[in-house]
Order: sequence, then structure tokens, then C-alpha cells
Amino acid sequence: MFGNLFDKLKAGLSKTRDGLTDKINEALKLAVTIDEDLYEEIEEILITSDIGMDTTMEIIERLRNKIRKEKINDTNQVIPTLKKVIKEIMLQGTDDDSKGIDKKVMLVIGVNGVGKTTSIGKLAAKKKAEGKKVLLVAADTFRAAAIEQLEIWSNRAGVDMIRHEEGSDPAAVVFDGIQAAKARKIDLLICDTAGRLHNKKNLMNELSKINRIIDRGFGEENKEILLVLDGTTGQNAVIQARQFMEVCPIDGIILTKLDGTAKGGVVISIKNSLNIPVRYIGVGEGVDDLQEFDAESFAEALF
Repeated sequence: MFGNLFDKLKAGLSKTRDGLTDKINEALKLAVTIDEDLYEEIEEILITSDIGMDTTMEIIERLRNKIRKEKINDTNQVIPTLKKVIKEIMLQGTDDDSKGIDKKVMLVIGVNGVGKTTSIGKLAAKKKAEGKKVLLVAADTFRAAAIEQLEIWSNRAGVDMIRHEEGSDPAAVVFDGIQAAKARKIDLLICDTAGRLHNKKNLMNELSKINRIIDRGFGEENKEILLVLDGTTGQNAVIQARQFMEVCPIDGIILTKLDGTAKGGVVISIKNSLNIPVRYIGVGEGVDDLQEFDAESFAEALF
């Protein structure tokens, strides 16, 4: 199973790898020694892979220190050392990152078009395959066709769904979802909610209300708020995450569409600059192409 997952991850990151590793290898072929010019070239390649300026600076700084400390002068050792640095950054504070993998309620937020509903459907299928009893809640009630789209996925995943009419109060749908989850002894309740960032005040009020209802129903410790971001948008995903963080606390990220982009480096940027764990990544169209994120596998697949 792991081999299969790793192969998918590797295939999914191929565009990022072409833009990153191949270019670094090219630079290393031409380099005679590990000098300032080489560091500058690597820096430029990292920035263009959407790792972001601040994170790139930190990677280069750590790479320099490691190369100096370990007295490395063979250019063939640059990529293995860079891989170690990236793993270290990705694993920072991961003791907390395992928290919440088995929560009772997942509240999933994100703007239109990032692949939120699809991710929820894949997540439902994944959890059901693990033997959990899953219930979906269609609380993104203002977006046209959002409820129908979630219903298609609930049928595909073979899980039940709680819905109201389009335009109804999202918090009321969540309330009904909680009652149903308790009555049916559900293991996991996944709530699809709105992401109207252009109207932050309304979004904040809506999410506060939903959060209060969940906390009363299941307790705050049983809830995980996941933000869905589109990997193809690169650094814009980081900006979007910052905006959502102003509206409500985020426990983890689902990063979609990594298979269609050369900007997979944004995963490193999200972890380093926001210090929010990436929980799941989407590396393909299939139901089983939403994978639990593993920092070590990611670094391996990247290089």
C-alpha cells in the first residue's frame, strides 16, 4: 500500500520536481565548487518553485550551515543535504501535528474553486474505507449548486448527508447534523462551510456561530478546522491562509491539485511561514488521490 501511495505522490509531484530538482541538478553539473554563485542559483530556483522568499532564505541559511559544519565540498552532496534541510523544516513542531487526526467533527472551509467539496467527498470515502461511520453536512448553503455537488460525492462515497434548502442558515444545518450524528452514532461528521472571504465580517459571524454549536454538541476538543487551498495558486495560497487565520483558528490544511502544478514548493512555505500543518494533499483526480501528508515521503518524492 505504502509503495503505491508513494508512487502516486511521486507522480503527482512530477511537475514540481521537473522545475526544482532538475534545475538544481543542472546547476550542480556546471558548478566546480560549492561557492556563493551556486547558493545564489539554488536560491533563485527555490523562489521560482513558489517556496517563497522568507522560506527560501531560511533554507539557504540552513544549507550553508550544514555544508560548513559537515565540511562538505563535493557538489554531489548538495541535494542530499538540501533534502535533509527541507525534512527538518517540514518536521518542525510535528509533535502537535498528529493532534486531531481522530476528531469527531471536521469543519472544512475554503473559497470557491479550490476543490473543497471534492476534498470532502474524497475524505469521506477514505474514512469510510477505514471503517468509520461518516456523515456529511451541507452547510455551504449560499453557493449555487454546492449542496447538489456535495450530494453527488456523498452518493459516490456511500455516506449519508444532512441538507436544508439553498440559502438557509448554515448554523441550523450544522445543528441538525450534530443531532443526527448523535442519534446515528456517527464516528465522523464532516461539515462543508462557506468561504466568502470578500465578506469577512459575515464569514466571521457565521463561523463563530457554527463553532459555538459544534462546541456545545461535541466539545471544542473534538473539532478540527481544516482549510482547503489550491496548490496551483502558489504563494497566493499562503496569502489566502493568512486571511482565513484572521477570521478563525485553522488546525490544518488540505492542499489540492498538486499534480497539476510546478508550484508544489508552496507546501514548505505553508509549513514554515504559517506554522500550520498540512494534513492532506491532493495528487490526482481519483477518489484515493487525497493522501495524508507525510513530510518524509514528501521530501523523498520531491527529490
